[in-house]
Amino acid sequence: MRRTIWVAAAMAATVGFSSHVHAAEVRMMTGPQAGFWVPLGGQLKDAWEKSANVRAIQEGKAEIGFGNTITTADAVAGTGEAPLDKKHDKVCNVATLYPQYFQMVANADSGVNTLKDVKGKGFATQVKGNTGELIARHVLRVTGYTYNDVKASFTNSYTDSVEQMKDNRMHVFALGTGIPASSIMDLASARDIKLIDMATIYEPMQKINPAYKLVTIPKGTYPKQDKDVQVIGYYTHVVAACSLPEDTVYKMTGAILSAKETMSSVYKEVGKLTAEMMAQDIGVTFHPGAAKWYKEKGIAIK
Repeated sequence: MRRTIWVAAAMAATVGFSSHVHAAEVRMMTGPQAGFWVPLGGQLKDAWEKSANVRAIQEGKAEIGFGNTITTADAVAGTGEAPLDKKHDKVCNVATLYPQYFQMVANADSGVNTLKDVKGKGFATQVKGNTGELIARHVLRVTGYTYNDVKASFTNSYTDSVEQMKDNRMHVFALGTGIPASSIMDLASARDIKLIDMATIYEPMQKINPAYKLVTIPKGTYPKQDKDVQVIGYYTHVVAACSLPEDTVYKMTGAILSAKETMSSVYKEVGKLTAEMMAQDIGVTFHPGAAKWYKEKGIAIK
């Protein structure tokens, strides 16, 4: 499934755990495109292999993986768009990791300065069903537009979108990822760009999904960005099958925090991780193993 509580995924990394007696596997879903989930998945794999023994797993496509808080909340409640319109009752929250930023970047000479200016312009985003594409659709909706009002291009690759921007086939590129996004840096090396501020649509976006946040891309994040820009945000978090053994997830939760310095080499935002941040309430029930770890840290969770 794309845009699911596991990941809008095309790539599965098999994560092995061994014990002295038995060997078992937990399959972890990472992610598509050119974001941080694939390398971060590798870092967590290393950390978990050192800390956990798995003796029993449930059958399914994956037992643990990355998710986006907005789509996980929709899936668990069954309030999202298909296939998230049915309750996903086998999924538990483990830990929030870091914020993600929905970024809309325009070529500086495109005439696009605000969200309203995208009408009639080339608009590059991800394939339908990807989390980034879903947010792009929501942003257009609260601005008063649909894909019929822009010249939309849906790609499987950030690289393809950047190439379309470089040769001016597209005027706006929308994606959800961390900062600075390597794809935007690539574009900025070839063309002058500008980020589109989204502060004006925060309230209507929250009416669509209360997990949407307003986050800030600090000035200087990208070349010639001389002021802070506010954009729509959400969080990357770790989810697990609720059926995974409590002791397994307890150990894995602790290993996440222990590995934060290593993971920060992939994405520096992870270096700010604390147990309190991991335990943020996103409206999804914590796995009993994770809940046990947080409670031992003195953190009250719902």
